Amino acid sequence: MTNQLVRKLSGFTDLSEAEVAALCHATGRAREIRARHDIIREGDKPGPVFVVLEGWAFRYKILADGNRQIMAFLMPGDCSNLNIGMLDEMDHSVQTACRARVAAIPRAEITALVADHPGIARALSLAQLTDEATLRAWIICMGRRSTLARVAHLLCELYLRARLTGLSDGHGLELPVSQIVLADSLGMTPVHFSRVLRKLRDAKVVTLTRGSLTILDLEGLIDIAGFDQNYLHRVVPGSDGS
Repeated sequence: MTNQLVRKLSGFTDLSEAEVAALCHATGRAREIRARHDIIREGDKPGPVFVVLEGWAFRYKILADGNRQIMAFLMPGDCSNLNIGMLDEMDHSVQTACRARVAAIPRAEITALVADHPGIARALSLAQLTDEATLRAWIICMGRRSTLARVAHLLCELYLRARLTGLSDGHGLELPVSQIVLADSLGMTPVHFSRVLRKLRDAKVVTLTRGSLTILDLEGLIDIAGFDQNYLHRVVPGSDGS
């Protein structure tokens, strides 16, 4: 079975055999976690770094009025914030979106991996910078894009991220999150999200069914979204419509 953390980090830099072995060992104690389970809770004392190996999770915060804002999706190969241990308490929560297999790597082990393996250190740093760039892209979407472009941008990003880590067959991907979850990541109501999604379907660029996203016209989706993949810091072959 492909180790998704190795696959993701190998996309940022060349890893030696020893570095691959070290990553496989560090994630070898993964466990199955049920859907909709908080693996990190806001207010908790920071603990290990969690790595999603199978399934999806998301970062979120609950507002004073009870509404939820999702701030990032964690796909296989993604991990929780590497530097959050510097804080006194967690400032957000992380929840599984579906049944997932997650590895918990103690902070001391992460420190040793970075100190002993320069390739791992470089790849983790680039992954962290990409997470930060993705958050900036989301802020721009929320503040300046139309709702149509906002939905198109999110679907485009998720598809291209899946392409980068081999989770897509080139035509779509498994999308184990509900429309309610997707709407919460865009600051929209589920009803509004459904209406906008219908416009994309009518434009024949995507279809979204329960658990599956199919890309019918990637170039058209990119055009609607005004999508620029530079913030992912890895070029997806063919994602420019060529």
